[in-house]
Amino acid sequence: MNYYAVIVAGGSGKRMNSNIPKQFLLLNNKPILMHTIAKFEKLCKEIIVVLPENQIVYWESLCKEFAFNVKHTIIKGGDERFFSVKNGLQAIQADEGIVAIHDGVRPCVAHQLLKDSFDNAKNNSSAVTYVRLKDSVRQLIGSSNKAVSRNDFVLIQTPQTFELKSIRAAYQQQFSTSFTDDATVFEAAGNTVNLIEGSYKNIKITTEEDLAIAEIYLQNSN
Repeated sequence: MNYYAVIVAGGSGKRMNSNIPKQFLLLNNKPILMHTIAKFEKLCKEIIVVLPENQIVYWESLCKEFAFNVKHTIIKGGDERFFSVKNGLQAIQADEGIVAIHDGVRPCVAHQLLKDSFDNAKNNSSAVTYVRLKDSVRQLIGSSNKAVSRNDFVLIQTPQTFELKSIRAAYQQQFSTSFTDDATVFEAAGNTVNLIEGSYKNIKITTEEDLAIAEIYLQNSN
C-alpha cells in the first residue's frame, strides 16, 4: 500500500517576532519547511505541501536559492486549516493508500515515528500521535479552579495518519469551529481515533525558544 503526506504550512511569524512566516525561518542553515518535507521523502510516494496563496512564489524562490530538490506538489490553502487539509487531500493522485497529515513546523519528527504512524494506520484506519502531560493540571471553572488528574489527558501532535479514503470522506462534512485537528474531523464522521505514542522531541516551532531547541533536537531525530 502506498503512503502519502499532506504537510500544512500556513503559519505566520508573529510569535517569533519576525516578518517572515515561521515555516521559512532558517533552522541549521535552511528553511524549517525543507527539513520537514525531507523527513517524508523516503516513505512517501507523493508529498503535498499546502501554503497560503501569497506565499507560494516566495517558497519557490527559496527552493531555487537552497537548491531544494525533494519532489513535492504545492497546493493553495484555504482560510481555515480545515480547508487547507481538504485541498491537500483532494490533490493526492490516488483513491487508496495511507496519508499522514503533518504540521510544516514540526521538522524534528523521527523517521521511526513516521514509519510507526503509517504502519499503525494501515492496520487500524488511523494513528494519531500524542505525548503524556508532565505537569500538574487544573481545570478553570468560571472564576474558580480545581485539580484534575493529568493521567486523564494527553497532548496531541502530528503526524495524524489515516486511511486515505476514510479521511477524505470525513473532510466532506461541513466545517465546524470544533474541528481543532484532523482527529476531530475524523471522529465527527463516526470513526474511532487510534492513538499512538509520539515524542517530546517532535515539537511544533512557534516561539524563538522552540527554534533554539529544535536546532539541538534535529541532530538526533532520524
